[in-house]
Amino acid sequence: MVRRAKAGDSLLVAHVDLHPVPVANDPTRRLGQLLAGLLLYGTSMAMMTRSGLGLNPWDVLHEGVAGRTGLTFGTVTAVTAVAVLLLWVPLRQRPGIGTIANVVVISVTVDLVRLVLPDQDVFAWQAALLLGGIVLNGLATAAYVGARLGPGPRDGLMTGLAARTGWSVRIVRTLIEVTVLAIGWLLGGTVGVGTVLYALAIGPLTQAFLPLVTYRKR
Repeated sequence: MVRRAKAGDSLLVAHVDLHPVPVANDPTRRLGQLLAGLLLYGTSMAMMTRSGLGLNPWDVLHEGVAGRTGLTFGTVTAVTAVAVLLLWVPLRQRPGIGTIANVVVISVTVDLVRLVLPDQDVFAWQAALLLGGIVLNGLATAAYVGARLGPGPRDGLMTGLAARTGWSVRIVRTLIEVTVLAIGWLLGGTVGVGTVLYALAIGPLTQAFLPLVTYRKR
């Protein structure tokens, strides 16, 4: 169960407080966890894209919008992030250092990993990259959100909705991913078995990892 957060209260999700904490509190551990989480997230994205078994829901949306508008994939990703940040306003979410680092570190990491990780055409390797990427993505999400230095744009939307509705991270994340997936598919984005698996698994995985890695003030 999730305790519903009131205005001004800490964000409580599955009995885990995810409200941002000033960076001065245990900065070495938390900045290290933030960086590790973002590096792992970018790596997991590269793994899933190289599996060839389907994009994650947000990238399905990005590809669909890029195809309709003629904008580059990276430009669409940035515009989407800004649009999502605007949705933070009614949810009373506040960006932090982690929010900015999310955009920079992940975009660089995914490109670097893709340079050394080739596309796969053997199903066993494709499946390994896909499944490993999904699990790693859930851990990475929990790690950088749990550092409590400000979530990324999309994860801030997730935690904000969880706090305002009283629903669990599992339910909110799954609903967001399925909605984004549907819109991206209607716009012409590429959907595969990995897309569906990611959409259904990422919420429960993130919820399972959060209590293990979330920073708690002493």
